Amino acid sequence: MNLKGRSFLTLKDYAPEEIMYLLDLAADLKAKKKQGITGNSLKGKNIALIFEKPSTRTRCSFTIGCIDEGGHPEYLGKDDIQLGYKESVEDTARVLGRMFDGIEFRGFKQENVEKLAKYSGVPVWNGLTDEYHPTQILADFLTLKERFGKLAGLKLVFVGDGRNNMANSLMIGSAKMGLDFVILAPKSLWPAGELVSLCEEYAKQSGGKITITEDTAAVAGADAIYTDVWCSMGEEDKAAERIALLSPYQVNAALMEKTGKDSTIFLHCLPAVKGKEVTEEIFEKFADVVFDEAENRMHTIKAVMVATLGEYDR
Repeated sequence: MNLKGRSFLTLKDYAPEEIMYLLDLAADLKAKKKQGITGNSLKGKNIALIFEKPSTRTRCSFTIGCIDEGGHPEYLGKDDIQLGYKESVEDTARVLGRMFDGIEFRGFKQENVEKLAKYSGVPVWNGLTDEYHPTQILADFLTLKERFGKLAGLKLVFVGDGRNNMANSLMIGSAKMGLDFVILAPKSLWPAGELVSLCEEYAKQSGGKITITEDTAAVAGADAIYTDVWCSMGEEDKAAERIALLSPYQVNAALMEKTGKDSTIFLHCLPAVKGKEVTEEIFEKFADVVFDEAENRMHTIKAVMVATLGEYDR
């Protein structure tokens, strides 16, 4: 499958077979890495890593993934370039596109990553914006595939802030790949109706299902329960309000028991605030899964770079 030259801004832009190709490529690259085999698919490529928001997993994944495949990553923090301040995003994009072969952006506005893609002329990858976090979903889905051997037909329940970038992106990915996806959240934190409608259309094509509910009974039969921090970066001032709203939706032993299954796993995109969105007991019980998921950020991000920029024979 040829994804050469494509940007990776949101899973809306990728067909189910393209998403599956990236997951299969990631599994292949992961198996090779475990055998000590790295590649040269990004040899001679220079990659700009723009970080308005700091990160552990995203930065390390792009850096290691790039170096493993023979490329050179260059970190550009918010104090290193003038993105949208002294220089417009459009002009910064045109400069970077002349010097770099690919650009990663992790920041606030989805509009900025889209401008980078439009004006740079090189593949641009979304490392997280306020609206979407597509590379995380690939890591989540690779983890689910490793645990269950499939994606279609699995029941995945996201518990917490149902309108954040993780809930949005999991809903898009799940709808495209045929999962039974549930957002369990207070009504004031439900996702935008327009996005729900779009995902319902995707689900019709894939045989998936979308449910948005306040009722914790909706976790029954879940294969995986997923949560995220209650306050995203930049929303710290809303902490008290969110804790009051979301405390009934903490992932704890009682909620896990409501699934009625012993095989249910717990997922978290990290960092976790234990004692808030998840109890320490549940987090530690499923730590192996959560840190497989964290490691899979690297393998899936590497797959995205290789597929859209590199030379690779599977």
